[in-house]
Amino acid sequence: MKKTLSLVLAVLMLLGCVSFAGAEGEIDPALIEAAKAEGELVVYGSCEEPYVAAACQQFEKLYGIKTQFQRLSTGEVPTKIEEENGNPSADVWFGGTNNPYDTAAAKGLLDNSYTPVNAAHLTKDIYKDPNGYWYGIYTGILGFMVNTDELARKGLEAPRTWDDLLKPEYKDLIWLSNYNTAGTAKLVVNTMLQMKGHDEGIQYLVDLDKNIQVYTKSGSGPSKNVGIGECVIGIGFLHDGITQIVDNGYENIQLIIPEDGTSCEIGPVAIFKGAKHPEAAKLFVEFALSPDCVNLAAGTGSYQFLVIDNAEQPKEAAEFGLDPSLVWDGYDFADAAANTAKYVEEVMNALGDAADGRFKTE
Repeated sequence: MKKTLSLVLAVLMLLGCVSFAGAEGEIDPALIEAAKAEGELVVYGSCEEPYVAAACQQFEKLYGIKTQFQRLSTGEVPTKIEEENGNPSADVWFGGTNNPYDTAAAKGLLDNSYTPVNAAHLTKDIYKDPNGYWYGIYTGILGFMVNTDELARKGLEAPRTWDDLLKPEYKDLIWLSNYNTAGTAKLVVNTMLQMKGHDEGIQYLVDLDKNIQVYTKSGSGPSKNVGIGECVIGIGFLHDGITQIVDNGYENIQLIIPEDGTSCEIGPVAIFKGAKHPEAAKLFVEFALSPDCVNLAAGTGSYQFLVIDNAEQPKEAAEFGLDPSLVWDGYDFADAAANTAKYVEEVMNALGDAADGRFKTE
């Protein structure tokens, strides 16, 4: 009888361990120990540097794993990893926009062998790559940020639609990021080609170029110059505008969701194929999909909408009316994943000599 009871207890204990390791939202303790044994992690961050820094510091604090990071734009990361030819200098990629992640996945630069348990908290299927190469941590709305003082001084009204940006009175007043280096600009390309049609979309960007004063390296570049008036109309993610208003005190910035439709970014996390610290990379992905990480965003001036159901949404995003439901629901993520590189090349070729020397890379 005692032997039978002991056997039953042993089986129950074993089942309990299996249940714990595989339960929704529960990270396998063996993964944590394996990650700690590696002891190191290198992160490439493509969201704003204060958020990357805070996330890496919190991960190191929680798990005792030495974590280093470098801030690179989403356009720079695939190029750097591809040049390293299967020997990546970083283990994970954190934040930015999803289009360059799709490009990296198509080139075999990302690893999809691990499915994070915390992905169960994602609120929509679109917030993860269908093949498991990346998982979303936030979403942001593409739109316009304008300096109301400068527009008033020039006697101009704020643009309300994408077509408004082509008006001759906006010549040399608009800033956009570099199509080659910024995921934000790549999203603009895909959005225009999808909304207007391929040829019409390319022609639109050629016509828009006539009013562009500066193409910045980073997608957040335009937002950082609107408040001071150097940029009068910036195209970018509206949460970057919230940062300038709330954190930097620029009350002269107005945020505009285009009335003729717009798209959104998904800010992902992903593991690089060939990562030197694969277990620590897996653990970081779990961390990135948890409140321990995403709730840090608002405190570092990043006011994107969060995409996991157990996170606390930043109140600032709602206060400014940046509702993700206002985003055009016809955006084709699969088309963007397959064709972004080709579309960008077509746009640059169409711009021709007009693009020479105007696209900042530093």
